[in-house]
Amino acid sequence: MINDLSKDEKEQLKLLYNKEIHCPVCDSKFHVKAVKSSSYRLNSKDSDFFLRYALINPYFYDVWLCNECGYSALKVDFPNIRRHQKQLVLDKISPKWKRRYYDEVFNVDIAIERYKLALLNYTLAEGKASQKAMTCLKLAWMYRLKNNNKSEETYLTNALKGFIEAYESEEFPIFGMDKYTIMYLIGELNRRLGDKDKALLWFSYVITTPNVSYKLKSMARDQRDLIKEEEIFKNKNLADSTSEKSHSNDKGWISKLFR
Repeated sequence: MINDLSKDEKEQLKLLYNKEIHCPVCDSKFHVKAVKSSSYRLNSKDSDFFLRYALINPYFYDVWLCNECGYSALKVDFPNIRRHQKQLVLDKISPKWKRRYYDEVFNVDIAIERYKLALLNYTLAEGKASQKAMTCLKLAWMYRLKNNNKSEETYLTNALKGFIEAYESEEFPIFGMDKYTIMYLIGELNRRLGDKDKALLWFSYVITTPNVSYKLKSMARDQRDLIKEEEIFKNKNLADSTSEKSHSNDKGWISKLFR
């Protein structure tokens, strides 16, 4: 109920509206919460394309869910389900489905649950690798908001595997990203997961390929340079540590002579 909402939630509620949706699986109609286009306020952008918003977080409302049959997907995919996938939803999800009830204003925990429901649908209904990868990436972003590094890493790993598979087998664009943007993203996910050699390889593809946009090449160079700077800093610290240890050993050896 509106009276039970906090002041901040009441303000967020003003930025939402109800949108009627038709379920392509069971033909029922239902309403989803959607963010008014005038309410988007971008604060910053992470290097793996995570957009950070002020006022309200649109990612919280990115999954549409039919409470009648249990079908759920990213809103961009929701209407585009194939016939055999509909049957898989009806066979594998609907019989076990229990209705979900959510607050009027979603938070990060609600978003995580809904993304996981979408991921379950993509998995059981034989969704594309890119669909599962994008859902995993957005789950990683949600865990980033919670500062849950372990879960973020888990979903970044799954996202990376999915995007590599999509890069090798699917047509472009993929979620609005061309081939070279996906190449950059694969490089960046490798970097975030600590595989710097693979990250540098993917970034080099982007940097050296003709006709790639200046902006994307610049992003790839920035991340390549970041890796190199981190390596220089790491090697310097290692050298300082080794020198300090050696000096300490020398002092210990000399002191023994005067005991």
